[in-house]
Amino acid sequence: MFQTKGRLIRSAAIATGVLVASALSLSGCSAPAQPSDGGSATSGSIQWWSWTPDNDLAQREIAEFNKEFPDIKVTFKKVPNADYTGVLRPALASNDGPDVFTVAASGAVGPVSVFAPYAQDLTPAITEKLGDDWKSQVAPTMADAFTVQGKLAAFPWAKQGAGNMWINKDLFDRYGLSAPTTLDEWVKVCETFRANGHGCFKEGVGGSGFDVDTLHSIANSVEPGSFTAAARGEKKWTDPALVEAWEIFKELSQNGILDEGAVGVQQYPDVNNAFLTGKVPMVQMGYWYSQYATVNSLTAALAGAGVPSDTPKITIVPVPFPDVAGKGNPSTVFSDPDAAQAVNIKSKSRNAATTFALWLGASKAGQQAVANNVDSIPTLNGVEAAWDTIELVNPQVQTPLLKDLAKKTQEATEPRQLSLSAVHIQGVIDANQAVLTGQRSPSQAAEDMQRVADANPVSK
Repeated sequence: MFQTKGRLIRSAAIATGVLVASALSLSGCSAPAQPSDGGSATSGSIQWWSWTPDNDLAQREIAEFNKEFPDIKVTFKKVPNADYTGVLRPALASNDGPDVFTVAASGAVGPVSVFAPYAQDLTPAITEKLGDDWKSQVAPTMADAFTVQGKLAAFPWAKQGAGNMWINKDLFDRYGLSAPTTLDEWVKVCETFRANGHGCFKEGVGGSGFDVDTLHSIANSVEPGSFTAAARGEKKWTDPALVEAWEIFKELSQNGILDEGAVGVQQYPDVNNAFLTGKVPMVQMGYWYSQYATVNSLTAALAGAGVPSDTPKITIVPVPFPDVAGKGNPSTVFSDPDAAQAVNIKSKSRNAATTFALWLGASKAGQQAVANNVDSIPTLNGVEAAWDTIELVNPQVQTPLLKDLAKKTQEATEPRQLSLSAVHIQGVIDANQAVLTGQRSPSQAAEDMQRVADANPVSK
């Protein structure tokens, strides 16, 4: 779309301030009064605000919803993830906010902890729809991730994962190259691409926080679980494994793997457009990037990038993150509860909004629409993408690899950023930037990050 397809943060320094102010102001608030009986559950007009999915995917989901509920008109408003929290809060405080709004389990983009006071408790509605055992019908941790002080503030509809890389297989094949599995192989692959006028591994380091995933992957190569342990407060950020991870991160820049100017570019649109238009052969994105293996989404993305309509559609495939530490530790996918639908407690169309929210997350038809968009993993048990109906750019090559990534993401138990608050994410971003620009050594950056952690202890 991360969000965004990456669904992380951009100006986290600003976003963190917004979150802190929001949390302080909301911590003692009572729920706003309901203005009406909520209207019809099967007709009306509702506004859905979110940072995800992309517009074309949202319209597909709405179209499927309208096959069952033709009298509910859903208008989708996509807000950039960097702006979402700041835009959503005043809208919900007014009487003109969205009827349905997406929240995240953690981080700085629409965290449920901040917006729960504005949300209707969906427990009665989901119990009526799925029965008293409804929690057993969704993926583990999903319901708890969006429950605040006993209130189901939003119903989950998407799980997201990261930790893998994506390559332009057409470019790799042109030069007879294979996806690198070690640091040395990665260096040699990049030498070939650069000798032929291409970039290599392009990433926006800082602005959107996608580099947090990169450091996480590097740390797992050094010592599996070390990043998660630090995020949970079980290990110091100054631990040798984390310092080594920052050393390797710096080495990616020094040995010609990471394209120049990483601190000055954005993952979206800069990196995204460069990769999808064939200018660079390799990026780190998560499962959400599967959507660009499809003809429809890649066509829409190229149109959005402003390139000629006859620009060739590339074959993108997921590959494991290389064993950059050389210790034989396997590449892993880490995942989180990603997105859930909340219903504005002040909405005059609460019942129609609830119908839509629960259709998207708690019905097989809604979750099938999510699955078939291949940008998120559905959270309702037993639903997966119908791969034989999805038009891929190169199905023979892409289908088995996308299926494998979906399976790994669905089964992954290592958290992506669930244990990281917005201020912690910003701390990692600051450390990454400081290391790459030479302002701080890896050990100094680790010390800086530990000071952030000490000042903002993880809730146990």
